[in-house]
Amino acid sequence: MIGLKMPCRGYLDIETTGLSRTYAELTVVGIGFEQGDSFECIQLVGDRITTHAVVRLLTRANVFYTYNGLRFDLPFIKAKLGVDLADYAGHRDLMYQCWNRKLFGGLKVVETTLGITRQTQGIDGRMAVRLWYQYLDNYDRQALELLLRYNAEDVRNLMLLRKKLGVD
Repeated sequence: MIGLKMPCRGYLDIETTGLSRTYAELTVVGIGFEQGDSFECIQLVGDRITTHAVVRLLTRANVFYTYNGLRFDLPFIKAKLGVDLADYAGHRDLMYQCWNRKLFGGLKVVETTLGITRQTQGIDGRMAVRLWYQYLDNYDRQALELLLRYNAEDVRNLMLLRKKLGVD
């Protein structure tokens, strides 16, 4: 039907310089958009991460998904940008859907259990911090590119996880 917009699902994952909302900084905000058969990942990096930019992107989605977002991503963004993203789109934290199915552990553990593969095997949150500082301190473009591939893979794997779990 003409004029009807196809629903759009969003997938959000952030990278930071640490776990403290007070002292650590946002380094990457990755948001993936699934609409029909298409998928697009947009990443905001460093000083391009602004309240306006994140909200503008997120409002493209009818609902967005995270893994541990209720306890980490959303509170971190709220502390740093002063915005509650759940005010702009529906939110589902896939970690709790995993727990309901007796799938415990971080995203990488759940991915392995469910057979979701990744090309950035071996990179984790600690390595993401190191890659960011390697980029900042040494202008290492390859470190930034690897960090962005890692984040984009987290975002895309959230979509794969949602599908494997059969979550709407």
